[in-house]
Amino acid sequence: MQLRRAGVQFDAVRLDGDHGRDVADRLARMTGGSPGPVVESGSGRRCVYVLVAPGSTAHHPWPPEVTRLTSGPYRVGFIPVPALSGQTWPLSWRCPPTGPDRLVHTLLLRNALS
Repeated sequence: MQLRRAGVQFDAVRLDGDHGRDVADRLARMTGGSPGPVVESGSGRRCVYVLVAPGSTAHHPWPPEVTRLTSGPYRVGFIPVPALSGQTWPLSWRCPPTGPDRLVHTLLLRNALS
């Protein structure tokens, strides 16, 4: 597992608990099983982290259950990322990355949330 600084390669949207898993499943159904990278945690809040393009969440209103992990002036966010293979519990890939620049499209995520 690594902590990656938000805003460099990607930002993330965090959703807690079953709601996050439901949204991840909806994203997968909407894209034929390949929405882009989604990380899930098996401990604590059981969060789901949806990886999106840097800065892509900044100019949109988000529901209160969404936590945006971004970086900017006076703000630094870090995103936990599991290894591509091997054991990295409590983190795992709910939807693994399929390419170096392939992320979840923010509009798709917003549609899955509604």
